[in-house]
Amino acid sequence: MLPGFDVAKRFFGEKIIDQIIYYLGHDPQNNMPRILDLVSKAALMPNHRETINNVKAGFEANTSMKQFVNRVLTEIDPEVIKQLSVVFLLNSILVGVPKQYRLAEKLGYAIPWTLLIDPTSDCNLRCRGCWAGAYEKHQSLSFKEVDRIVEEAKELGIYFIVMSGGEPFMWPHLFELAEKHPDMAFMPYTNATLIDRETAKKIREVGNISPAISLEGGKEATDWRRGKGTYDKVMAAMRNLKENRMPFGVSLTVTRHNCEELFSDDYIEMLIEKGAFYGWAFHYIPIGLKPDFSMMVTPEQRAWMVDRVRHIRSTKPIMIADFWNDGQFTGGCIAGGRRYLHINAFGDVEPCAFIHFAVDKIFGKSLKEVLANPLFKAYQERIPFSDNMLRPCPLIDNPAALREMVAETGARPTHEGADTTLKGEAAREMDRVARAWKEVADKKWEEVRPRVEEKKAVSSS
Repeated sequence: MLPGFDVAKRFFGEKIIDQIIYYLGHDPQNNMPRILDLVSKAALMPNHRETINNVKAGFEANTSMKQFVNRVLTEIDPEVIKQLSVVFLLNSILVGVPKQYRLAEKLGYAIPWTLLIDPTSDCNLRCRGCWAGAYEKHQSLSFKEVDRIVEEAKELGIYFIVMSGGEPFMWPHLFELAEKHPDMAFMPYTNATLIDRETAKKIREVGNISPAISLEGGKEATDWRRGKGTYDKVMAAMRNLKENRMPFGVSLTVTRHNCEELFSDDYIEMLIEKGAFYGWAFHYIPIGLKPDFSMMVTPEQRAWMVDRVRHIRSTKPIMIADFWNDGQFTGGCIAGGRRYLHINAFGDVEPCAFIHFAVDKIFGKSLKEVLANPLFKAYQERIPFSDNMLRPCPLIDNPAALREMVAETGARPTHEGADTTLKGEAAREMDRVARAWKEVADKKWEEVRPRVEEKKAVSSS
């Protein structure tokens, strides 16, 4: 039986799922409209049906979406396509999201779509500006603890787990966890230096792990931040994954020095040629003992990225997300338990990977209990932090809101230096950054918002 099959069958019925699996295994390119029709019928939420119908329209219009779907169907192992279709699309989205909203209404607080877990803070690299370097001593979560969190996540309708660190591939239980939970998908953010041929083969064998590989640009930029020889190891890892026909993505740390390179046609086309299917753009955030504001993108660069990333999404067969500039698609900040949270290797339950404050530890508490904590409640009461959805973040866009929430809830910094941007010179610099972006972002929002609203109107007509 296909891994993860039971959950989908239980909710949608055997006949629909059997038909979807049949089409995926028999000429999926020509059967894609039929597959999308079946998925639309199975959808439990109206907005899911609308999204699926939009995907179908894009596919049939021979756009970059069709090229992307064709890449998926021709470059990924067919058995992996079947497994991830059931696990990610059916379990995580069509089953999981409606359950999350039902439980949220019952419990009185949000249930996230995913969890970001650091199974270990240990890493084989020492990258410039990485928050893991703020921890003087390294710590790992036990398999028992992570397995318990994952089991409780499924009870809440969460079937997608993101992992960071440290380096997730240094945690000795990664494959054991994925094998035990074939009805879930796992995405580890990784420096990829440990993904040799044997590891890539293991990733293929479990079928539900999709690495997101960290990059800073070309060889010079990546090796400058991550160490000499890292870029060549990353290229080898991509080759190993592509040879095993496994889907993977990239995690792009965007600074004022590499912004234009990362989103150039040449760089994006290189990622596609190497086999990447998706990319997450993370703006460099100055946190830790010595925050470096000089690496942050300028307001002008960030405004350029608003248009550039949307252009890439509409013209290239790769999915790119820019968390700080895509607020209108998510209704603002997704952190604070609203759609995700962060559990670090010391057990601290933080609102975000970049906001290192907590009022709870996961040890001895259920996932339900920590989701109800006052810091997350403060987040959810304030989201969106701005009416301008190009300013969603309470750290770099609305720092006064973060200070207010920390003071209101008594949240503690989870490592030395975590609170540097809340006080003194660093806080004043963060306020300056936020003001500078607001001046540019308010003009950009007036330009972008009509386009977004027009697009929504067309898609719903």
